[in-house]
Amino acid sequence: MTTDSVPDSGDPRRLLADLRHLAQRVRLAQRVTWLPLLVLALVTFGAIPVYRFGRVVSDCQPVDGGQVCKVWFQAVTFYWLAALVLAYVVIAGGYLRVARARGVDARVLPYAVAGVALVALGFAFAAVWVRLNPLTYPEEPSALAQFLSRLLDPPGAIGLALLVLAWLERHVALLLFTLGYLTVVLVPITFGWGAHWGPHTWFIPQLVINGGALLLGSAGFALAQRLRRPR
Repeated sequence: MTTDSVPDSGDPRRLLADLRHLAQRVRLAQRVTWLPLLVLALVTFGAIPVYRFGRVVSDCQPVDGGQVCKVWFQAVTFYWLAALVLAYVVIAGGYLRVARARGVDARVLPYAVAGVALVALGFAFAAVWVRLNPLTYPEEPSALAQFLSRLLDPPGAIGLALLVLAWLERHVALLLFTLGYLTVVLVPITFGWGAHWGPHTWFIPQLVINGGALLLGSAGFALAQRLRRPR
């Protein structure tokens, strides 16, 4: 990024406009939006074999007309915790490296901290909720339980953290993308794909869709950034 001087024209309105233009250029130079979307897409796709082959720990007790069960996807829990913490470290490192190369500051650390905090909050909520509200079969979980579960599950936490990044960067396009992504997460659209695959595989369609949305978003922002570059 080059450093330009602001002409002293004596016109306060012109000076204010020049300062706003310079601030906008700095914000554009700070953005590496494609990077977090790409890294998080890879993390989401990486969860698929963990769901498929990971260990499921369940504790079921018979009750009138069904069972009360506590289910823990052990390997999945450890995977998401480790993979997302590592992902945010990689994203923060990538942002800082690009910022140094362009000679600007990076606003990525609050995003990375928020991402890790949301992951921890999600797992803490899940542990408390399962303890206080175990699943009852054949009854379905309540609508509130399903909504909160999807919002604070790792894919939902990814979307909430992206809202923080959009706010930090004043990035309207990222905000709109994130709202669309959260809609996909909170209102699963699988077209019935994998509905009866069993506990190890019925997550796969939604993971593919979530990861695909992040990957397409990464490609779109990378293309937009490339087109903005001066030739």
